[in-house]
Amino acid sequence: MNEPRPAARRRGRRPAGEDTRSALLAAARVEFAERGFEGATVRRIADRAGVDAAMVNHWFGGKERLFTASLDLPMDPEAIFAEVLPGDPEQLGARIIAMFLQVWDATGGGPLAALIRSVAGHEEAARMMREFVSRVILGRFIGEVAPDRPELRAALCATQIIGLGMIRYVLRLEPLASADHETVVATIAPNLQRYLTGEIG
Repeated sequence: MNEPRPAARRRGRRPAGEDTRSALLAAARVEFAERGFEGATVRRIADRAGVDAAMVNHWFGGKERLFTASLDLPMDPEAIFAEVLPGDPEQLGARIIAMFLQVWDATGGGPLAALIRSVAGHEEAARMMREFVSRVILGRFIGEVAPDRPELRAALCATQIIGLGMIRYVLRLEPLASADHETVVATIAPNLQRYLTGEIG
C-alpha cells in the first residue's frame, strides 16, 4: 500500500482571509533573529510562512526590504542609498546624518525609540539591530568609500548613528533633542566622516 503523498506547499497568494504579508513578516522576524541577516534565506522564510518564495519579492522587493519591514522602521534602504551615495565621498557623513534625521523626525523617532528600548533587554532585538546597522545600512556605505578596516569602521559609525538616535529620541537630552538639523549635521558629521574615510589609528 502506497504511503500518502505529503500535501504540496501552496504557491502564490493565500486564500481570502489569510494575510500573506503578515505571515512573511512573522516568519522573517523569527528567521532573522535566529540566523542573522546573512544566514536567513528568502526560501527558508517563505517555507516558514507557507508560501512561495516569489511572494517575498512580490510584497517586499527582496530580502533587505523584508528585513527593514520586520524591524518596523520607516525607511527603505535602497531609497537611502540612491539619495545619499551619489556626490562627494568626503561629504558622505553629512549626507548620512541629514538623511537619518529626516527619516526619524518624520515619525517623531517613535519606531526607532521603540527598537532601541527593546535592544536593552532582548538579545534577539539587539542582534537584529546590529545586523541592520552594520550590514544593511553602514556596510553598503563603507563598501563604497572606506579605504580599509571595514568592520571596525562600521562599528565606529554605528556609535554615531545609534548614539544620536538614543540621545535625541529616547533620552531626549537637550539641547540635542530639539536642535535643528543643520546644527546636528555640523557637529556630528565630521566625526562620522573620519570613521568612514579618515585615519582611525
